[in-house]
Amino acid sequence: MTLQTLCRACSAPLGPVFCDLGSMAVANSYLPPTTNPAAEPRFPLRAVVCSDCRMVQLDHVVNAQGIFGDYAYLSSASSSWLAHARAFCRAMTERLGLGPQSLVIEVASNDGYLLRNFVAAGVPCLGIEPAANVASIAKTLGVPTEVAFLNSATAADVVLRHGRGADLVVANNVLAHVPGINGFVAGLALLLGPEGVLSVEAPHLLALVDGVQFDTIYHEHYAYWSAFAVERLFARHGLCLFDVEKLPTHGGSLRYLASRRPQPASPALLALRDEEARRGIDTDAFYQGFEARVAKVLSDFRDWLAKERGQRLAAYGAAAKGNTFLNVAGIGPSEIYAVADRSSEKQGRLLPGSHIPVLRPDQLLASRPDAILILPWNIASEIVAELRGAGYNGGLWTAVPFMRQH
Repeated sequence: MTLQTLCRACSAPLGPVFCDLGSMAVANSYLPPTTNPAAEPRFPLRAVVCSDCRMVQLDHVVNAQGIFGDYAYLSSASSSWLAHARAFCRAMTERLGLGPQSLVIEVASNDGYLLRNFVAAGVPCLGIEPAANVASIAKTLGVPTEVAFLNSATAADVVLRHGRGADLVVANNVLAHVPGINGFVAGLALLLGPEGVLSVEAPHLLALVDGVQFDTIYHEHYAYWSAFAVERLFARHGLCLFDVEKLPTHGGSLRYLASRRPQPASPALLALRDEEARRGIDTDAFYQGFEARVAKVLSDFRDWLAKERGQRLAAYGAAAKGNTFLNVAGIGPSEIYAVADRSSEKQGRLLPGSHIPVLRPDQLLASRPDAILILPWNIASEIVAELRGAGYNGGLWTAVPFMRQH
């Protein structure tokens, strides 16, 4: 772990604290049941604001190799996310005229959840994924995948071996996961062909603030992005941001489209610039008061726990955001006895920090909980439908941005 005093994007001094969540276990470091809990490492988890480019970032940086070398998150575990990926592939194929002569590269391609759509359509593609265990799943699906962290050197090597840049480079929900952000974005620019388009999806800082989404802050998320900060980052590496689309995914995200060739800003991008300016994204005042709102969410959750005393309470979704929530709230197996998750990578392990056991969904339902707390609130409707369809009639709740029964 290293302590940062300068912005990782622009090297300006770091400014005010946005959200300090104390000392936490790494959110996706699930534990074998035989692990000694006292030996589990914990690190400070504090998000601060750059005084210049306004990139919100962690000032204590945990080594990325240790986090992403063997990763437990599988994109294909969510049916709604698979549908999102299919829709994106269809739209970009039509918009860019992709075909057998094209090349699509996805960075942080995970288990092939997105690129398999291009494989099925006969569009040549390549995944670049740092987690070997996850990349192996993609390969079994027929998705060409290289195990590597993206930087300038790895990007240059890919372009050299393929003899060309890509018509489409995709980087979905990875911008937050990169400590060396300048080397990463330089790599994205190198992967692009002269007329290629870069598509980047990332949760929007405005949505995080408005929805009190403090549980999306964890060590794997090194940064939290506004369009203001993204545009300055891209420009530093010769990338012109020309369009943006608001998405409902992950509680409110943006899809940024950029190219090496200068293009006029779309009406949507102009409107977003105006919106962020009106909200004061470039002022210290915007970032103040968030911690007090977090405290209110936690207080309401503890009140709910007190009312449910004596009930058998479980959770669904061993998501990183859920781990942040449970650990900030100080919850363990005495309050929530188990959590269910569809990912075989997590089943049979313990949640980091809270040490709550992870079960298969059918195991959890067989244990007959009185109420279930849905931790990945961003896909709550999908999970509610799944649980009701399986015959569960107990209470279903989410806690962010407030306690809500579904």
